[in-house]
Amino acid sequence: MPMFTDELAEIIRAIPAGKVATYGQIARLAGNPRGARQVSRLLAGSSRKLGLPWHRVINSKGNVSLPPGGGLEEQCARLRAEGIKVSKAGRVSLSRYGWDGEP
Repeated sequence: MPMFTDELAEIIRAIPAGKVATYGQIARLAGNPRGARQVSRLLAGSSRKLGLPWHRVINSKGNVSLPPGGGLEEQCARLRAEGIKVSKAGRVSLSRYGWDGEP
């Protein structure tokens, strides 16, 4: 795995239960503010293999990016299991549940 990908994985692993982070936020924390798509690719291709808490990553508008029938329901269920309030449409309050990037 390239160094940037390793850094992304470590940051994603650091997101605590009950909190969410955005794709862009993770990329910025890893040193590449324009790397949000790389975060998405890492999660799509390796999240299960690497044991990443993929369900804690949402988009910058506070929405789950997965479509209905394509992962939205599972991601919402996992977030709710951690105490995060998620609307039926997959919206999460970033001001309430957003991770500040601190361990």
